[in-house]
Amino acid sequence: MQNAEAAESTLYIYCDAAKQQATPVDLNSIAKVRAIVKSKRWCGNVAIIEREKNLGLAASVIDGVTTVLNKHESVIVLEDDLVVSKYFLQFMNEALIKYRQEEKVISIHGYTYPVKEKLPQTFFLKGADCWGWATWKRGWDLFEPNGAKLLSELKKKDSEASFNFNHAYDYMKMLQLQVKGKNSSWAIRWYASAFLKNKLTLYPGKSLVQNTGTDGAGTHIGKTTLYEVGISDAPIALKDIPVEHSKEAYTIFENYFRQTHTGTLQHYLMNIKYNLPF
Repeated sequence: MQNAEAAESTLYIYCDAAKQQATPVDLNSIAKVRAIVKSKRWCGNVAIIEREKNLGLAASVIDGVTTVLNKHESVIVLEDDLVVSKYFLQFMNEALIKYRQEEKVISIHGYTYPVKEKLPQTFFLKGADCWGWATWKRGWDLFEPNGAKLLSELKKKDSEASFNFNHAYDYMKMLQLQVKGKNSSWAIRWYASAFLKNKLTLYPGKSLVQNTGTDGAGTHIGKTTLYEVGISDAPIALKDIPVEHSKEAYTIFENYFRQTHTGTLQHYLMNIKYNLPF
């Protein structure tokens, strides 16, 4: 509970069930995780949902976010391999309040790539993201689960280049693989849903989240150091900025993708099973 706001938060923990082909080792690991989940009061209020059947990452996230937003106006979403700054909840809560009535803004994001250039203190990008994020019911209501529909609309609007950060990262390929059943990513559909509606996501200039699932031990991403980033040890001030897509930040991200993914992109596209980082 390093985040001071945790004491006043309600935490919903979704524990997926074992896959049909689970081994005794898998079952033991799941039991250990559930024991840890129940070992302490992680926030002011805690609700634990233990799945009886395995849903998998995508279906579990979609169902969990939808269920929580049927009870609350907004939600902050974290997967179990994310480590957050002690100022993460402060940023999320303040931004959720600040942009509650701003229809252009669909979500708030906590992770920022380890870019070399200096980013603005906060900035907006068109689309949505998936490593430590928040949204409102009005935002999640725009989520389109039909990947084929999203893919068709992106092509119809001739948006491939912009969607792919000027062809620096092949998000279109990721969506195509989802449509073909090669991955079940909810995240690529969330990004596409927001992008096609011209909605914006707010980012911090310094990351408030680190993903520890990139060491090769996780299920949904291979081993890589491309996303390692130091998390902020200071609060991120929410100043008034234009509610518009940041061309500066977009270009910085584009350069990062070009520098880090050339020659490796196809490897990740073919080997990641579910959601991909973006």
